[in-house]
Amino acid sequence: MCQEFPKEKWIDAQKENVLDAPYYHVVFTVPEELNSIIYSNQKLLYDALYHAASATLNELSKDAKYLGADIGYICILHTWGSAMNYHPHIHTIVLGGGLDDENKWKDTGGNFFLPYGVISKVFRGKYLDELKSLWNDSKLKFHGTAEKYQNSYRFKELLDKCYEKNWVTYCKETFNGAQSVINYLGKYTHRIAISNHRIKSMTDTTVTYAVKDYKNEGHWKEKTISGEEFIRRFMMHVPPKRFVRIRHYGLLSCRNKRKKITLCRNLLGCKKYISTLKNLNAVEMIKILYHIDVCKCSSCGGNMVSPRKDKYSSSFHAHMRC
Repeated sequence: MCQEFPKEKWIDAQKENVLDAPYYHVVFTVPEELNSIIYSNQKLLYDALYHAASATLNELSKDAKYLGADIGYICILHTWGSAMNYHPHIHTIVLGGGLDDENKWKDTGGNFFLPYGVISKVFRGKYLDELKSLWNDSKLKFHGTAEKYQNSYRFKELLDKCYEKNWVTYCKETFNGAQSVINYLGKYTHRIAISNHRIKSMTDTTVTYAVKDYKNEGHWKEKTISGEEFIRRFMMHVPPKRFVRIRHYGLLSCRNKRKKITLCRNLLGCKKYISTLKNLNAVEMIKILYHIDVCKCSSCGGNMVSPRKDKYSSSFHAHMRC
C-alpha cells in the first residue's frame, strides 16, 4: 500500500517519454537450478540478469536481419512467483521500433521483431558467461543448498545442465496505444511479492492467501501456510540495500531520452503527454488522483488550516482545526 504515491508519481513522469508506437512486454527467466546460487549472491547475479537481458536486446535489435535499429526499453526485476516462492526474472517493456543509422524511425508494423527462440538462446549464453566469469574471479559465495557448488566439478555439471535446458523467454501481447502503456507500467514497476487483497484469512498460527495455479489454466486457489513460513517467503523478496530495480536503457535511458525521444516523437508525428503530478505535495496529489480534499472537514465542510510543505514533496502537515 505504501507504494501508491511513488507508483503514481513514477507513472506520471513516464508520460513525457511514451510514444504512440508499439510496445511489448518481454519476460526473461532463468532455470530453477540456479535459484540457490542467485539467492546466495543476490546483488551480483541480479545485476547479471539486467546485463544479460540488456545485451540480448541490444545485440538482436541492431541486427539488420531482425530490425537494424537502436531501441528503448525498461527492465524491472521480480523475484517471486504467485505463491511467493523464489523465482527471479526480468520484465521488460520494449519499444517496438527505434532509430536506424541515419536517425530515421524503423519498426516492423506492429509485429514483434525478435524470434523467441533466438532471444532465449542468446540470453542463456550471456547469463551463463557472466556466471562463469564471476566463478573464475572467485566472486561468488555459496550458502545453504548452494554449498555443493563450491566444488568445481559440481559447478561445471550445473552449467552443463543449464546449457542443455530451453530457457523460458516470452513476449506478451502488444499494447493498444500510448495510454495503455502508461497505465500498464505501474502494474509491474511498483508491485511487491503480495498485496493485501490476496490475504484471505489468518489465525494465531497460519496465513491463508490466494495463489494462481498455473498447472490448472491459471485458476486461483487458496494456500495455507504457517505464519513463520509466510514471513520467510515474504522476506526472500526484499532486495539488497540501495538496489535499483527499475532501469532504463537505449532510447529510454536518462542520457538519450531528452534528445532522441523528442526526435522519435517528431518523426512519428505523435503528441507529447504532459506530467500532471510533478512537484505536487501529498495533499494536491490526493485531490487530483482521488478527488478528495483533505483540507476540508468531512463533518462540517469547513476549511482546515492550510498544509505546510516540507522538504519532502509527498509529505504534509495539517492542523486538524476547522
